Amino acid sequence: MGVEQILAHIPALRRYARLLAGDAARADDLVQDTLERACAKWSLWQGGTALRGWLLSLMHNLHLNQRRDWRHDEGHAGLDDVAEPATDNQARSAERMDLQRALDTLPEAMREVLLLVALEEYSYAEAAEILGVPVGTVMSRLHRARERLREALAGPAAAARASPLHLVKR
Repeated sequence: MGVEQILAHIPALRRYARLLAGDAARADDLVQDTLERACAKWSLWQGGTALRGWLLSLMHNLHLNQRRDWRHDEGHAGLDDVAEPATDNQARSAERMDLQRALDTLPEAMREVLLLVALEEYSYAEAAEILGVPVGTVMSRLHRARERLREALAGPAAAARASPLHLVKR
């Protein structure tokens, strides 16, 4: 295996892992696990295919496995029980924090599709292959994710105006 082949994809892996995992430490662990899995499963990669897509598929599957294992582990502390480490919140713009909060409210399946298509610039077909779902599912999840982000970023007043419930007379 050519290390240089994988090294070129680490920034994309870190970016995607950070958004999936929610914090830098867990993201770094996910990238490390992905790289270890890639080394162990290198013979399964088909030369001539997109290495980055294969690596992101490995990462996606590892992330799902870790989440499943985390939920079934009775001895873990909940994320809400653990204090977040202090970060340099002053350096972040309010807009970026709002976007991150809005992304965090999306169901994981929608967030994954949105990140692959909008951030990583994969086609619908490539995202579908990475996630192991039909292309129509990618399109549907992406549409719903974008709508939810629009609503979350527009604020509660705009969301209330956009809701069809305000048209119903009581």
